[in-house]
Amino acid sequence: MAQEKVLEKPLLQFVLRAQKVEGQDLVEIIKQALDCVDTFVFAELLECPNVVALENTPHAPYLHVLRLFSQGTYLDYLNKKEYFPELSISQTKKLKYLTIVTLANKMKRIPYDILLKELNVNNVRDLEDLIIEAIYYNVVMGDLDQKNGYLEIDSTVGRDVGPNDIDVMIDILQQWNESCESVLSTVQARIVDANQTKQNVLKHQAALDNEVANVKKALRTQVQDEEMSVDTSGPSKKSVKGARSGGNKLWSK
Repeated sequence: MAQEKVLEKPLLQFVLRAQKVEGQDLVEIIKQALDCVDTFVFAELLECPNVVALENTPHAPYLHVLRLFSQGTYLDYLNKKEYFPELSISQTKKLKYLTIVTLANKMKRIPYDILLKELNVNNVRDLEDLIIEAIYYNVVMGDLDQKNGYLEIDSTVGRDVGPNDIDVMIDILQQWNESCESVLSTVQARIVDANQTKQNVLKHQAALDNEVANVKKALRTQVQDEEMSVDTSGPSKKSVKGARSGGNKLWSK
């Protein structure tokens, strides 16, 4: 969120200035926005009435190049170079950075072969230097795998959403939703199984407790019966002995 605020702030300044000027002054503002190292989205600037009005003027190429930076790639520039003004060195690099962002939206591991072609770079050394610059400016966050020849993407800045991107986003969200529902269904099934297992364990424990209680009760009853048996036999023996003693005394007289 903090990064988004940093990126939006310079664009807002260009938008406010673009609303007040026309012609060549407006063209200069567009150039500055394209050169700005912290500006990577241009939708709000493209929506300014003064900018839209450039379509039917000699300055129309600057409207087209602004659209290119908003949603296009470096190959789009090369293929229709006659429709755009000449790019400065900084603008060329920035468009290449944004091209990497577009590729990262399609694949998280971008082979060098694809990058060399899409960025129109002649050798791997220049390509890696360009990627390192993009990482330095926080346009792309990732790692270079020089051994296997690819760029591993962690995250990137955002780009403006075009009409053709909406259907793709909807498809991705639907797939994500279906995946979430599948995971939720699996979790719910696991919860049901866990609850059933818990109930079975509790029933088994209750049965064991009941059995232990019955055994304890039986043992107590057995002990009590044995104690009663001992108490009953003891006095009868003393009584017999006393009778014999009394008989001897009477006989001696």
